[in-house]
Amino acid sequence: MTDPHTADHPALLETLGLSLSDGTMTILAIALFVGTYALILMEKYVHRTVAALLGACAVMVVGLLSPEQAWGSIDFNTIFLLFGMMNIVNVLSRSGFFDLVARHAMVFTRGEPVRVLWTFSVLTAVFSAFLDNVTTVLFMAPVVVTVVTRLGLKPIPYLIAVILASNTGGTATLVGDPPNIIIGSVAGKGFGDFLTNVAPYAVVATVVGIALMHLLMRWRGHLNAEGSAHRLQQILSDNTPVKTNPKLMKQALGVFGLTLVLFMVGHPIGLEAGLVALTTSTFLLLIADLSPVELFEQVEWATLLFFMGLFIVVGALEHVGVFEQVATALTNTIDGNIGLGILLVGFSSAIISGFVDNIPFTISMASVLRELEGTLGPAMDPLWWALSLGACLGGNLTLIGASANIVVSDIAAREGHPLSFGRFMKYATPIALVTTTLALGLYYLVFMLTGAGQ
Repeated sequence: MTDPHTADHPALLETLGLSLSDGTMTILAIALFVGTYALILMEKYVHRTVAALLGACAVMVVGLLSPEQAWGSIDFNTIFLLFGMMNIVNVLSRSGFFDLVARHAMVFTRGEPVRVLWTFSVLTAVFSAFLDNVTTVLFMAPVVVTVVTRLGLKPIPYLIAVILASNTGGTATLVGDPPNIIIGSVAGKGFGDFLTNVAPYAVVATVVGIALMHLLMRWRGHLNAEGSAHRLQQILSDNTPVKTNPKLMKQALGVFGLTLVLFMVGHPIGLEAGLVALTTSTFLLLIADLSPVELFEQVEWATLLFFMGLFIVVGALEHVGVFEQVATALTNTIDGNIGLGILLVGFSSAIISGFVDNIPFTISMASVLRELEGTLGPAMDPLWWALSLGACLGGNLTLIGASANIVVSDIAAREGHPLSFGRFMKYATPIALVTTTLALGLYYLVFMLTGAGQ
């Protein structure tokens, strides 16, 4: 049987007369990942989608993965989820729904930047806890852009706030973030387990995160209300009704509601979120009087291709055993010390998830924890919750740390407000460091004081 951590060398390496050892293949996989990441950082010169695709091509050309293995490394649950929700959101947009929501939101916030920040951040966090965070930002980001631009405010800081809120809010429940879905499946944990063991710390992280974003935005002069109230009055004085298509809006909202219900009840019966979104969005295309071709033109294909390329590059790391080696080393270091394990698993997961998509990492780490569970039993449950907090909150460290980050970035670019890697980190990275340290620190403290570590 072929070693699962090696790939058949392609014709290129055979032609060159090269036969690479497992160690060399591991180094090569790491080098290609670092090179791909470096190109992503150089977004001023190379689009991140091109960088990810170049990395994916290199992985296949040098033989780390065959084309079939590369295809298999793509998480199509994520791709289907993104594609399906993009279509539903596009139909909602065509119905005038977002314009209607934006108008009501402007009235509620009274044009005050602070109210805009807190209102949309809290709404995003709550929605992300009971939906998935990608669905939430697909829904919220266009509304935020519409509201803040009409009020004469700069949209980028508000969009970053939405990203941070979506990832911290999504940490709270089983269905809020893909790593939690993975942990729930592998560890056999239910919705209530996450509400008890993770949600309290996620709520603290969310509130603190919004407050820190408030302080940063005030420090950088983005909460200046000068002129926004006047613009609000001008907007409200315009009695021109918002153009809507009531029939299309009812169809889209009905399918959207059905999708959310299936998200909640589908996982226990074997319906993954990606399959649900793909199926319901296809049904919407069937009943809506719209051209599928025109709708498909609005799909963020660059986002989907970026994720596919990145999954392949990360898949090479997983294939040669990098994640397994890291996880095994952590397990050996823990050596039954659950308190130490909380810190190591939590913080290492946060750091790695900030630079590597947290889905394949969580899959790898969950497999190791499942093996550890065979010797420690229920006593090691705190490590599951540390993995959840670290993997989910760590997604706020960089622009590629979580799916929601990339989706909002592409929406911002489409609306004419590009979000750079560096600008994202100026706001998000310090906040992520504080909220992740706070949440994991609190959990560790509760575990040490109670000894229960539920």
